Amino acid sequence: MVDSQWIVSAAHCFVQPISTSDFLVNLGAYQLSVPTGILSTVSAIYIHPIYTHPGSSGDIALVKLSQPVPYTDYVMPICVPTQDLQFPAGLSCYVTGWGSIQEGVSLPSPQTLQMVQLPIIDRAACDALYHTNNPTLGVNTTVIQWDMICAGYPNGRQDACQGDSGGPLACQWDGSWLLAGVVSWGFGCAIPNRPGVYTRVTAYSDWIQQYIPQFQQTPAIIVPPDTTNGSVGPSPFLILPLILLALLTSKL
Repeated sequence: MVDSQWIVSAAHCFVQPISTSDFLVNLGAYQLSVPTGILSTVSAIYIHPIYTHPGSSGDIALVKLSQPVPYTDYVMPICVPTQDLQFPAGLSCYVTGWGSIQEGVSLPSPQTLQMVQLPIIDRAACDALYHTNNPTLGVNTTVIQWDMICAGYPNGRQDACQGDSGGPLACQWDGSWLLAGVVSWGFGCAIPNRPGVYTRVTAYSDWIQQYIPQFQQTPAIIVPPDTTNGSVGPSPFLILPLILLALLTSKL
């Protein structure tokens, strides 16, 4: 959530034609088997016009709630950085979601929100990783496009997974959370040389503000990279108020 009535998600989460009545947004959820979040219907969904298919550029969407929701200790907005902000390689950020805990293994009940800490990977370095042991790609083929950002480890280890799509890649700075990316695509889960790929939110900061002119983008100077190793496990409950998470659910 970037405003009391707006959610940022991934375009590939929505199949054309889109019917807003098919979706509910669950705000502030922690354990999906324990209904504690705020449910909201949807009034509009906007897909970026350059998006064409999973893995393409423009994999970002804006979801407008039917009514503004009140902020609580567990429902708060995350900051959208300005387009000139560069997230440096090695910066430690967080991905959160209710997706599979490994490829083909669903999150077991009570479906507790999961969090993984991952370092940002330079776009050129990430593109080189995707060319490793991939003879079908030509040397001049660009895999990681201009509007994408990667996070993870060259040897795999930790990653987002199926079911995490549209979720936040959030980086903390000076007490605030910045939305660096949106879970977009990848090759399997935590596979060596195939880190997770995210839509780079700074590439679409101005597009977001076209729909939400009242909110202020957040300029920032990122601190030096934190090279602390990440860890996989349930997201600490106290961190949830800082990163607003919205579960978008199809009612079909």
